[in-house]
Amino acid sequence: MRSHRAALPALLPLSLGYFVLGTSSLAVVGLGGPIGRALHTAPSGVGLLVSAFALTFAVAAPVAPAVLGRLDRRRVLLLGLALLAAGDLAGALAPDEPVLLASRVVGGLGGAVFGPASSAAGSLLVRAEHRPRALATVFAGMTVAAVLGVPLGSYLGGAVGWRGTLAGLAAVTVLALLLVAVLVPPLPAGPAPTVRAYRAVLARPGVLPVVLTTLAVMAAQFTVYGVAGAYLAARFGLTGGQVPAVLFAFGAVGVVGNAAGARLSARLGGDRTVALTLLGMAAAFAALLVSPAGLLPAVLLLALWAFFSQLYQAPQQARLIALDPEQRGLLLALNASMLYVGISAGSLLAATLLPRLGAVPLAAVALAALLPAAVAHLRSVRSHSLAKVLS
Repeated sequence: MRSHRAALPALLPLSLGYFVLGTSSLAVVGLGGPIGRALHTAPSGVGLLVSAFALTFAVAAPVAPAVLGRLDRRRVLLLGLALLAAGDLAGALAPDEPVLLASRVVGGLGGAVFGPASSAAGSLLVRAEHRPRALATVFAGMTVAAVLGVPLGSYLGGAVGWRGTLAGLAAVTVLALLLVAVLVPPLPAGPAPTVRAYRAVLARPGVLPVVLTTLAVMAAQFTVYGVAGAYLAARFGLTGGQVPAVLFAFGAVGVVGNAAGARLSARLGGDRTVALTLLGMAAAFAALLVSPAGLLPAVLLLALWAFFSQLYQAPQQARLIALDPEQRGLLLALNASMLYVGISAGSLLAATLLPRLGAVPLAAVALAALLPAAVAHLRSVRSHSLAKVLS
């Protein structure tokens, strides 16, 4: 066990892996136009590419630890990155939509193997008191992907084509694989998860409310972010050039929030930091309901939302690990699965409601989705406190 600084050379390749995971899942949003023109795919078909990755991830993430058993964690990381690279490369070479869709399933499998394993590995590389910072460092890759994934895909799609963009993603994934192989030490596998282990973990006080909080938080966010470009244009009257700039600002502030999450968690504790996240996001969504149109309100409110939303992941993952350190891989897999279920559910709501209700009510739907998140978080805090008293 090392300090955060001493473990940084091993943590950064994990963060790069999370970056390619997040970019692979989101980049096709920015590539929708070129893909649709090349493969004669309807917009709904291109949207299916995002859902295929997310749903595959959500289903496979809890299953992967059981299938891979006691395989050394570094080998699990390498397998996940290899599948991610294969999915991107297959997508770059895809002759038609069905093959491209299948490549997204392969990529989703790779993400499901790599994502939870990378968080588990990051937590094992440092002492317990440094876990929130280590997890924030690893998850920063996903945060940066949220900044660059869609706009980078859109830019590169015009510059080198969608096939070149996917091939480039495959190359960066191979680079992450090599760095993990060289810089991440062998890490012992945890207990091989079984159906009984899953039941035991879900029965532990606080576990189910924690992962349900993650589901509701992500669903709330993607009820708006799932149609972010159309939302910003309709709600704030932004032009085509202003929308990418606001989304970039959203991601940049999110990176700051992710880094602040670990520090706040160390001072306030994970329970209070997650509560602060929910309050901040609720304030942002409420303000989106009444804000005037224009570029400045859009930037300020999305910055508020981005900062508080990205405080969430590091302390929530640390809270899960603390509930059962021996089953950290299983717990993080469940959390990652719920994360992608939330993304899928929120995006589906957004795509369904925007044409029917317009942009303004979407923030009300997101605000409503935070209510079950708050209830679940309160239950997790009470369950955890009760478990401490009984022990």
